[in-house]
Amino acid sequence: MNVAVLTFEGFNELDSFIASAILNRMQPQGWNVQITCPTESVTSMNNVTVQAQQPLEFANSADIVLFGSGIYTREIAKDAQLLGRLKLNPERQLIGAQCSGALLLAKLGYLNGLPACTDLTTKPWVIEAGVEVLNQPLVASGNIATAGGCLASSYLAAWFIAKTAGLDAASNAIHYVAPTGEKEQYVAAMLAVIGKYL
Repeated sequence: MNVAVLTFEGFNELDSFIASAILNRMQPQGWNVQITCPTESVTSMNNVTVQAQQPLEFANSADIVLFGSGIYTREIAKDAQLLGRLKLNPERQLIGAQCSGALLLAKLGYLNGLPACTDLTTKPWVIEAGVEVLNQPLVASGNIATAGGCLASSYLAAWFIAKTAGLDAASNAIHYVAPTGEKEQYVAAMLAVIGKYL
């Protein structure tokens, strides 16, 4: 299972790294989770520079594609050349977006008629793109999901795992990363959020 975590210049570390870490809990089952970037390296909103593990085009053949968010998403959404490098297929790929990544899904035409979740800063831009924004952490329809709020990236990662490997695998991944003494509550909260979208 190839997973592309799309990570752009100005990215939010929480969105890319939390999801990546949770999805990497599936490595023993053969999952290959890669930080996927349009350039050889990108620098986060907090000045953390990372090397791309894969180029942007890796997403085109990946089984799972996760759009991270960042401070330059509005500019990226206007970059037709950059977005043109993505040739995704929601018929065969699971596609998700975290926070402002929902704006990119909208610009690419994957949210036509679908509501979305996003962060409060991005909300007006997603609405301007013609998408209804819901006041909840995650929404999914078919193979498309969006999540709003940095820590909702754990729900998005869990949804990906549950859709492909089942609820037990998703529960185990969240149980591992949840705070000690609160693991059962975290797993229950995750199941309550993602369960209706499976």
